[in-house]
Amino acid sequence: MSSAIASAAPLPEVLRVDDLPLEDLVALLADHGLRLRRVEDGLPIPGSFWGDPEAGVIGSTVYARGDTPVHSLLHEACHLIVLPPERRESVHTDASDSDIEEDATCYLQIVLADDLPGVGSERLMADMDAWGYSFRLGSTKAWFEKDAEDAQAWLSQHGLLPAQTRVDIAGSAGAT
Repeated sequence: MSSAIASAAPLPEVLRVDDLPLEDLVALLADHGLRLRRVEDGLPIPGSFWGDPEAGVIGSTVYARGDTPVHSLLHEACHLIVLPPERRESVHTDASDSDIEEDATCYLQIVLADDLPGVGSERLMADMDAWGYSFRLGSTKAWFEKDAEDAQAWLSQHGLLPAQTRVDIAGSAGAT
């Protein structure tokens, strides 16, 4: 998976932090022991791996501006969620140590999108594709439904997959 966007290209139309009530984002992150720090528009985003307008992480805090894509905020938050709490505080900008943690992060951001009114997993996957995430099956949805069993298993083994969520890798997502 990769999400590099050429800096000269116009940014894709995706959901942004300003499109959602800030309290919904704050509550979702707080449910996972994280903080959201809203950065003033036009200022650099601390801890951003990809650069503005992508979200940043420092310790247990996710940094975002109004123009930060929701998928980016969720992605960086999920990087912190997949880490043991004792590792979170040492994070600055780059939170991933392995391919499986990266896959688990991508999977979990899709799952958690269903907890945000006005977002949902379908919209988030479309935004990820529009932004340039790259998966070997071509689309985020194809990866999520047909090629993410390792990420799903890793999240389950670490107690990070919500109990009500089950994805049948043969092709359908749903609640059990």
